[in-house]
This record gives sequence, structure tokens and C-alpha cells, in this order.
Amino acid sequence: MIGSLKPYSAYKDSSVPWLGDVPAHWEVRRSKTLFRPIDVRSRTGDEELLTVSSERGVIPRASASVTMFKAESYVGYKLCWPGDLVINSLWAWARGLGVSRYHGIVSSAYGVYRPLPKFKTHPQFVHNLVRSTPFQWELQVRSKGIWVSRLQLTDEAFLGAPFPLPPLPEQAAIVRFLDYADRRIQRYIRAKQKLIALLEEQKQALIHQAVTGQIDVRTGQPYSAYKPSGVEWLGDVPAHWQVVRLKFISAKIVDCLHETPKYSENGEFPAIRTADISPGILHLSSARRIEADEYVRWIERLEPKPGDILYSREGERFGIAACVPDGVRLCISQRMMIFRVRPEHNPVFVMWLLNSTQVYAQACQDIMGATAPHVNVSTIRNYFLALPARAEQDSLVNKIETATNGFTGAISNTEKEISFLHEYRTRLLADVVTGKLDVREAAAALPEVDPLAADDSPGDSLATKPEFDNNKELPNAEY
Repeated sequence: MIGSLKPYSAYKDSSVPWLGDVPAHWEVRRSKTLFRPIDVRSRTGDEELLTVSSERGVIPRASASVTMFKAESYVGYKLCWPGDLVINSLWAWARGLGVSRYHGIVSSAYGVYRPLPKFKTHPQFVHNLVRSTPFQWELQVRSKGIWVSRLQLTDEAFLGAPFPLPPLPEQAAIVRFLDYADRRIQRYIRAKQKLIALLEEQKQALIHQAVTGQIDVRTGQPYSAYKPSGVEWLGDVPAHWQVVRLKFISAKIVDCLHETPKYSENGEFPAIRTADISPGILHLSSARRIEADEYVRWIERLEPKPGDILYSREGERFGIAACVPDGVRLCISQRMMIFRVRPEHNPVFVMWLLNSTQVYAQACQDIMGATAPHVNVSTIRNYFLALPARAEQDSLVNKIETATNGFTGAISNTEKEISFLHEYRTRLLADVVTGKLDVREAAAALPEVDPLAADDSPGDSLATKPEFDNNKELPNAEY
């Protein structure tokens, strides 16, 4: 059905660069003819606190992972109601806006705009349009400031923005079609995410069996003889393996500076946080950056080099290890440690040991009863590890890489498919809300009841929520 969509039969010039030609029967109006700014303040600060997510739009702050400070009082915060367009004026250019489906309060720095009744607008159509890629270009141009992170969208700038407007029944058809298509795309994405999780679980299980001696991956069979390790968490280990504390196989063990680095958008050097590490992988593209002078300060005790092991020791993502790859200069940030193993040991083998459940169990003994997970450096230094001689470590690492290549390739291909689906979803939404594709017939042919609606998880769409009446009087709307 999606593949059969075609353009409208007739178009006209919109005179808007990012919009191009629009269907001949659509209007292009300035936002000031469709919305009015609302500035109603809370007298008690007791209403539900809302925030704006780049992924989900306007949401309760309690449901978001927000690390910014919480105010002692929210008296004087702006009120908004369902159907109001809420814009974070500093992040409008980065999808920091959306139509609210909640009554609550938002920061006084936000803009709140209410649809005018003269020109009918569907709240979900407005939501989809303002968060579309083409409209984001308009918002970025209209946001002013010296730095990208300090671009601000004023009321005047937003109210001057062009706004394509189809007739209200067509807006509803667009909303219905996009909601139907989005459910299917999101379902495909979730299925592929489950596949990745399964592949990753199988990959990690194979690695775990190899580095803990349960199976000799070179033969696919258990070792011929085992012995008690003398350590509760290790159990029996191959008879020729040695049990040793981490500190005795490490040339360097360095903790992070107990402060926050001075991050910079233009910084050259990644500063690895717990959010940037997964077992065996550093996510360098998402890591925050620091300038050269800050980098020098953070590597005073040890500059990471390829093969060094980075390890998370605090927070929800504690107990994860990954090796520094070739060709990158980086440093550890908050809640991280770095190990440099002695030459007689393979750092990749040790890294996978640190990711094992046996080592994780030792870490957990240190955090029992703690409100925030935190493993002491002294505990980490004294982790018990069981491992063979260097030659066997090298052989096992090579075999692990060969045995997991299939998993790694399948995971990579599936991640590319997910990326393509996200791109397709973004492009489809942009083409439909700007009139490049006509979805009226497709929307009319949709079933009355969507069988996927019941198992759909909450997302960016408002179409499954109660309809909003832009003409009704809202409480406390003192303009």
C-alpha cells in the first residue's frame, strides 16, 4: 500500500524554499494566523511537570531520563493543556517541541502556543509537521544565537514561520495513514531489535564459555581435567589454568578524576563515560568530547593506548569492560577506570574475563545494600581471575573471533536494516506532511480497527489518544 502512493494531481509554488511545490488546494499560512502564544503561570507549582524529548515530544518529566537539576519550587512555571504546541526555545531546531497531550507545567523558557479556531488544525498533524525534517530546517534558520547549542527561537520568529495547511478532513486522513504506517515500521524495528538481542546473547554466551574454561572453543569440548579454584565465584577451572588477582596481572590500574570534564562540542578527544561502553565495544560516535588542554589534564596519570582496558565501576552500567581500539586518542571520564595488563597476558582475553558473570558476581558483593551501584577500587584490584598461559590466551582469542564472526556480521547487517527503517520513516513522514505524496485513498481503505493498535508501545504518535477540540474553552486560560 505504501509503495503505491503517488503525488497529487496538481501543484502550485509555495514560495518557500524547503517546502517547494504544494498541492494546489492547500494553503500556506504564517504560524501567527494559526496560533497565539499563551503565558499562563502556575500559582502553586503542583501541576504535573512536563518536559520535551527529541524522540517522544512532550512527556511527563517523571518518565524521562533527565539529569538536570530540579527546582525547589515550580511556582511561576508556564501552564499548558492538551492540544497546545510546546516549544523548548533553545532546542526547537533539534526537535525540542511537540503538541502536548497532557495538562501540566513547563519551564518558563518554553513557548506555549494555542491553535486559533478560525483555521482548523488537527493536533497530530501539527505535531508531525513541526517535528518533520523539512520544518526543522525552517526552525534552525529562525533560531538565532552565537553557538549552535545556544540558538533560541523567539515567539516572533516562530509566529513568522510558513505553515502548509491542507483541509481539516485531509489532515485527519494524513494522521490516520501515518499512524497506521508508523505502527508497522515500529513493529519491524522492534522485531529486528529482538533479533539483535538474541544474537548478542548467543555471542556473549559463547565468549563466556570460552574465557571461563567451560568449553575449549578450539575443540568444541570441555577440557580434559578440572580443579577447584578455591574461589566461590569461579568454581572449578581447567586444571592447568592459574587463579590470580587482577592487580598481579596489571601493569597499571588507574581510576578517573572524581569530577566532571569540561566537555566541548568542538573538542577533538572522546571522553568515555559509562553510557559509551558495552561489553567489548566503545561507542565513540556518541561520546562527548573535550579540548586538548582538558585532555592533557585527564591523562596525567595514564594516556590510554590501544589494548588498554576501560571499565565502568559506578552507576547502573557498572562492571562493563572494552579495549581501546587502534587509531584513536581518548581518555576516561567520570565513573570509569583503565587497566593496562602485563605483556605476559592478552588484554582482549582479560577484557572478556572482566565482562564475565564470575567477575560481575565479585563486584556485586561490594555494592550490596548500596542505593547507587559503586564498586570500590580496592575490590576491583583484588578480583580473582582464572586464566591460562599467554600462548593459550592468544589461541582462544583468535578462535573466539572466528567463532563469533557470524554473529557480529548478522548484528551489523540488522543494525543497518534498522537504520534504513528509521530513515524511511523520517522520509515518509516528511513527504506526506509536505504534500509530496497523496495518502487520501490509502487512508480511506484502512481497516476501522488496527489489529496492531493493542500491542503498540507508546511512542511519538498522538493519533491513538483522545481527540482535542481546539474550539473549547480551557480552564484558567487568562490571555
